[in-house]
Amino acid sequence: MSKQNNVVAGVGAWVLETGHRTLLTLTGGRFPKRLGGMETLELHTIGRKSGQRRSTLLTTPIFDDRRVIVVASKGGHDEHPDWYKNLAANPDVEITLAGETRKMRARTAAPAEKAELWPQIVKVYSGYAGYQQRSDRDIPVVICEAVD
Repeated sequence: MSKQNNVVAGVGAWVLETGHRTLLTLTGGRFPKRLGGMETLELHTIGRKSGQRRSTLLTTPIFDDRRVIVVASKGGHDEHPDWYKNLAANPDVEITLAGETRKMRARTAAPAEKAELWPQIVKVYSGYAGYQQRSDRDIPVVICEAVD
């Protein structure tokens, strides 16, 4: 990906995150519950450098009672998003989805798991396919599993 495309992808990811958070604040957490055909969620990680709790608004193309799938696309940027770097360093996360916060453990899908999940993911949101095509990195699929 060119440097210009990386800048555009980074700015786009920032605008989506900031816009989404602003809408949630303005509507008291009621809007938007869905974005791009996906459920919205808030991922809480521990900063790999700071040790501080960090929160990021994301979408999930696939989820159920035991697992939540997120895609570390960063809009096709060639660098992984910070939230992904944080959970790679500390996989114990919390996810707030549909008003409920749950403790989960995150892991990057193995290549065979990603190959199985990817068609389902792009069926829900085809934009991920374009992000992968534009990026020089293999965009990680993250599986967050419930911790009992």
